[in-house]
Amino acid sequence: MKSFRRCCLGLLLPSLLLALPACQRPEEAPLPADLLPKEKIVQLVVDLQVLEARVENSRLSADSSRALYLVNQKEIFWKNEVTDSAFQRSYRYYSIHGKDLDEIYGAAIDTLGRRELKLAPAPAGAVPPPGAAK
Repeated sequence: MKSFRRCCLGLLLPSLLLALPACQRPEEAPLPADLLPKEKIVQLVVDLQVLEARVENSRLSADSSRALYLVNQKEIFWKNEVTDSAFQRSYRYYSIHGKDLDEIYGAAIDTLGRRELKLAPAPAGAVPPPGAAK
């Protein structure tokens, strides 16, 4: 009986040891060769969010909206000299690292908030901030 247990353990243990490294944790995802810096991802996320809002407000049919979005998305990537696959790989990498993605979206929200304040009309009788153009 002991030899049977040793035999099973002898067969099972090496297979478990070989399978263990295959269970890679998400935090240990390999770094893509074409990883975009966080600042570039932030700019792309901001541009894509603005594009999405514009497309949603265009009141086009679903098919037309999707086509419009995809064409403009390609233009955004081209303007920023980024391929869509590099963006997707980088986004996937940062999304696995939750803290990084939180920082990216925090910066994107701040950028969009500043844009909104800049474009919002000043209330009547409001004093312009110092240094504002007249």
